[in-house]
Amino acid sequence: MDLAYLWFWIVGFLFVGYFVLDGFDFGVGMSLPFLGRDDISRRQVINTIGPVWDLNETWVIVAGACLFAAFPHWYATLFSGFYLALLLILLALIARGVSFEYRHQRDSLRWKRGFDRMIVIGSAVPALLWGVAFANIVQGVPIDEHMEFTGSLLTLLNPYGLLGGVTTLLLFFTHGVYFVALKTDGQVAADARRLAAQSGAVTIVVGAAFLAWTVFMAFAQGRELAAATAVLAVMAAVTLIASWISNARGREGWAFGFGAATIVSAVLALWFALFPFVMPSTTALENSLTIENASSTDYTLTIMSWAALIFLPLVLLYQGWTYWIFRKRITRSHIEAASAVAH
Repeated sequence: MDLAYLWFWIVGFLFVGYFVLDGFDFGVGMSLPFLGRDDISRRQVINTIGPVWDLNETWVIVAGACLFAAFPHWYATLFSGFYLALLLILLALIARGVSFEYRHQRDSLRWKRGFDRMIVIGSAVPALLWGVAFANIVQGVPIDEHMEFTGSLLTLLNPYGLLGGVTTLLLFFTHGVYFVALKTDGQVAADARRLAAQSGAVTIVVGAAFLAWTVFMAFAQGRELAAATAVLAVMAAVTLIASWISNARGREGWAFGFGAATIVSAVLALWFALFPFVMPSTTALENSLTIENASSTDYTLTIMSWAALIFLPLVLLYQGWTYWIFRKRITRSHIEAASAVAH
């Protein structure tokens, strides 16, 4: 296989991992106003991702670095054309990270509530804008013969792009609430199951509409892997419904697992729909960025391939070990005991 094509799928794998892992982080953050009845319950919710949120976030850094090295033309067009949207994502992630670290520095309720709002906003903005960005990448954007994006932020706010953003927002929210139900006990876990039942039903409807639109577009535009896109879209729909049913039956682990499988299938459906392009042009098809014309040299890709072969398994092993160490539930009694000791 040509190394450029190999790296197209490696970058796709990294974004799949990022959306699965940071996706439930975003969902947990967005769920704070609905599950945090008091400060103890809010701490219980936040602590579910306390040991792992920063590790999850590194996936997008690695994905961006690989995109820069493997597909410099794609990186340049994407980051210049989507600059404002990506800047908003970056600012939101900074605000979110600061809030996790500073929220507990004072006992003031006003102080904590302020950072809680920053966590919610810092989670919702990326969850929405990542969907808008990826939907536009798949659909295509205006690109001239110099590989330069000729639109604006308003160009990205088209019906398909906005539907993609709402889909990822709801999908990550529900995925995060499943995680809270899995990792907590008592009232918070019960509230999370009820909330997931409500948000999951809405997500099924919105997600089905977005996936159907994606499949239709892939066939209408004659994309090479349109059939595979349709299969993955069906898989995403089936696992999304399965996650909702599992939650209704009180099977938190199955609900979260099926939710993760939904994100994997949905992101792969977009990736398959994109192939062999990396950024299709709506101005003229010949201006499109493809895997071949946007990639680095074979020498660069060869060095990257050896580095990935050595370090990627180590990263996966370390992340798996981290989740194993912090696998226990965050109980309310544990938070109350820690608060008593602190005071």
